[in-house]
Amino acid sequence: MTEKALLMLDYQVALCEDGPHLKAPPLQAQVAQRDVLATAERVLEKARAAGALVVHVRLAFDPSYKLRTNRLPRFDPYETNRTMLADSPESQIVKALAPIETEPVVDKGCVDPFIGTPLRELLAAEGVTEVVLGGVATNLVVESAARHASDSGLQVSVVEDMCASFAPELHTFAMEKVLPLFGTVTRAADVTF
Repeated sequence: MTEKALLMLDYQVALCEDGPHLKAPPLQAQVAQRDVLATAERVLEKARAAGALVVHVRLAFDPSYKLRTNRLPRFDPYETNRTMLADSPESQIVKALAPIETEPVVDKGCVDPFIGTPLRELLAAEGVTEVVLGGVATNLVVESAARHASDSGLQVSVVEDMCASFAPELHTFAMEKVLPLFGTVTRAADVTF
């Protein structure tokens, strides 16, 4: 039997919710327009009901920012502005998708959720052979996760309507041209655990 895990990628306040902690207005606008959070909540409930492993992943830094694995200049503003600290309101997972106590939360310091984290080891220890991915942004964390998982020997399913990017064309290109190279693109209504 194939053991599936649901990976909930970067559904964070700073990226998904309008309000004082929003850091990515174009992404949040697409999340809202595509109704991504409600779709993600339905899939999350389906996974929980089936007893599947659910792992939440988020971009979150320690106060020293030394665990930041991405050292490119585009990541410098996080440290300079002291944003996305692990305990800050902006780095938290949105309330509708908040983890329950049996669901691990993996903090990452880059785009790829497998780099510098125990994610691959966690999945192996739990006997996971297939991952179901949803998250934001499609062309960043979702694409990185799909590439890494596929190259690690995992089967990959990407739930198209659980994802959004900064612009519709970025999402569409990733879903139609890139992600099919690394797994199956599916819809929430068709996901089973």
